[in-house]
Order: sequence, then structure tokens, then C-alpha cells
Amino acid sequence: MTALNFSTDADARPLTLISKDGLTDWLAAQDPETQNWTEAAGFKASAGEVLLMPSGSEVSGALGGLGNATDRLRGRFITAGLRAKLPEGTWRFETNLKGDDLSEAALGWLLAGYQFDQFAAAPAPKARLMAPEGVDAARLERIAAGEKLARDLINIPASHLGPDELEAAARKLAEQHGATITVTTGQALIDENFPMIHAVGRANPRAPRLIDIRWGRSGPTLTLVGKGVCFDTGGLNLKPGASMGLMKKDMGGAANVLGLAHMLMDGGVDVQLRVLIPAVENSVSGDAFRPGDILTSRKGLTVEINNTDAEGRLVLADALALADEETPDLILSMATLTGAARVAVGPDLAPFYATDASDAASLEAAAITTRDPVWRMPFWDAYEPMIEPGIADLDNAPKGGFAGSITAALFLRRFVTETPRYMHFDIYGWNPASAPGRPKGGVGQGIRALYEALPGMLAK
Repeated sequence: MTALNFSTDADARPLTLISKDGLTDWLAAQDPETQNWTEAAGFKASAGEVLLMPSGSEVSGALGGLGNATDRLRGRFITAGLRAKLPEGTWRFETNLKGDDLSEAALGWLLAGYQFDQFAAAPAPKARLMAPEGVDAARLERIAAGEKLARDLINIPASHLGPDELEAAARKLAEQHGATITVTTGQALIDENFPMIHAVGRANPRAPRLIDIRWGRSGPTLTLVGKGVCFDTGGLNLKPGASMGLMKKDMGGAANVLGLAHMLMDGGVDVQLRVLIPAVENSVSGDAFRPGDILTSRKGLTVEINNTDAEGRLVLADALALADEETPDLILSMATLTGAARVAVGPDLAPFYATDASDAASLEAAAITTRDPVWRMPFWDAYEPMIEPGIADLDNAPKGGFAGSITAALFLRRFVTETPRYMHFDIYGWNPASAPGRPKGGVGQGIRALYEALPGMLAK
């Protein structure tokens, strides 16, 4: 699979980045030969446009279009669209971009190198980039590596990534960073009081499990919880075929927290990190949990099962209850949890919930600087009665069809009672159409913003 890093080759040709509104001034400062070539080629500095610049029979450099202000407002990683259009070799930016804009341009270039090629060869771009002066190259490579990990795990089909293989990926990451890992599997989940993780996963021969990674000995405490449903048939409330086609991505929460964990550990962030991943498959068999069942959770709360396709919140609940027992400074969960979130904000935005307003503000500011869009949703207390069915403490699938993402978040919050600061992300984890730096398929959501924001959030 592809590596995403900068070139160390100092012999680089210039790639001059030009916006539409800056093209006239740039041309005025050039020699007549450059002016004539650029105008004759019809170069307009449109977003993603490339014009090779000749020197005799050689290519001496290139121009890259950044488009206009609207293009930059509507899109991200415009420079990612340049990479595949450039010939082989090492390039360097010539640009007036600075700060976050320059970092975005460099990161976009790196992410444009991502290819999922585990099962079929995919042509990787041959153009490489020197790290621009003024960016933290190691940080950008670390972010790209975390994004790659998340994307790869989501893209792998369930035939090749079930609970066993997700555990193996977690073990590899833990070993890479000197972290410890313990895994509770199968019947041991009952013995160790994780009954809902066991109930959701027991119908599949690939045993359910809880993955528990710990890293760091000093600093504030942070626990990440990621939904690891490696495939979701819907259980006995079987999904129609059209809805089942993308269910390999139902472990996108786990993939994203592992990508974020890589960034934090590789960056040596001063934090005591814990990562909890309930890894299961929601399958159909005679042993599957049923609509109408009542499950007792690790927290002691009882849950009426009104839809076996609302299984993600069940496995997360046991993991969140475990996390809450240590009262870390912050618990953060990520899950591909509800279709309602997609209806509300579409596939591009990562909706999140936060019990602490300052945490939400810090994340929203980081999302702007990292070009990693998020959108805050409310823990709306007035909807609490919707998740109370009457014959049990909680309902896993409230009827009525309203506020599906909010009621799911409220359900999860019931299992975080001792830890004041809790954030939950209801992500999609999938890019439905290719865009610069983000090919169709699995994608990281919110983790760049979190990596930027968490040190400050945890320091308070």
C-alpha cells in the first residue's frame, strides 16, 4: 500500500501556485516569452489546472491553478488535484501561501498519493514534493499516516477484516508505539461483564471481543472508544441488499480512533491514552439476539431491543461504561452510528456532541484551521423520554423517526455518568465520490481537527 511522505531530493522543479485573481499581476511580472506561452496555452489558473513550462526541449517547471475565492471556499486540498497531472520527478512550491493555507496545500499533496491497492494495482502519482519551508513536515506526514490507516481499514472488505483482523491491526499499532494491549474475547466477555458486546456478536463464528490499548505514563487522561462492527447485516431486522452494500465500513469509528491514536502516539503527545474498541459482526443465526429481547448492560441499565439493526450503540455502551469507571479527563467516542446524521448534514461534515462548551469551541476552531469540517449537534434533554420504553431503562431504537442521531447520542450519554467531559462523533466514514485528496471510499473524519485541538483541550 502507498506511503505518504515528502521527497528528500533537493533537485526539484518549481510548481508556481497561482490564484485566478492573482494571475494578471503574476503575468505582468514575467518576461515576454513566459507571458506569450501562458496566454497561448489558455491558462486561467482554474482550480486544479496545470501548465507545464518549457526550457528548450525540457520541462523546467509548471504553473498550478488555485481557482478563485469561491473554489477555495467550496473545496479543500486544491493542490491535490495538481499532483496526478505533473510528470515524474520532485517538485517544490513557489507560492505566497503561508500558515494554515500552506499546510493545507502540502497535506493535500500528500493525501493525493493515497491508493487502496490491496486487491488490484492502482497507478500512484509519480510526482513528489519537497516539504515547503514553513510547514511542520513531520507533523503533516504523521497526519497523512493516520488518515491512511483509517482509510485502509475502512476500505478492506469484511471477508478480509473481521474482528480477528481488526484485533491484529490494533496489535500492530500498539507494538509500533510501545503500547500495551489486552483483548477480551468470546465467553470471557460474559465472565468480565460485557454482556451487550457479547450479545451483538455471538451469532457470528468470528468471536466478539473488546480491544483495550494503553499508552503513556504522564499527562491528562483520554479514552477513545470506537465502534468496531466489522459487518452489519442488521441482524434479525435484516437490512435490504442496497443498505447492506457498504456495511464493511461500519467499523469506521474504530478505524478513525486508531488513526487518531497513531497521530497522538507518534507525535509524543503528553497524554495517558486508552483506546477501547468493541469488535463484532452483527449476523443472523439461531443464536442471534432478537427484537423484543431485554439486555442488561455492564452499567446495570436494561435495554429493550426494538431493532437489532441499532446494534452499534449497544456495543459502545458497554465500552463507554468501562471507560467511565476510570473517570478520565475526557471520553471521546466515534461511530458510524445513524443514517439520521447523514440526512442532517450529508457525508462531508462530521457531526459531534459535547457536554463541555469550551471543548466544542476548541474543536470547531481547529476544524477550520485543519480543513476538517465538523458540526456541533445538541444533547437535547427534552428528547430523553424518547429513549425510555417503559418496560426497560432504555430503548435502543425509539419509534417515530424523529431526531435519530440525537436520541442515539442521548442513549450513549447514559453510560457516561462519572466523567463530566464527553464527546461523541456520529461520522459517515465514507467519501461517496472522488474529490481532491479524498478518493471514493473510506475516509478519516474529525481526526485531524481532534489531533490539533486535543492538547489544548486536555491541558485546561
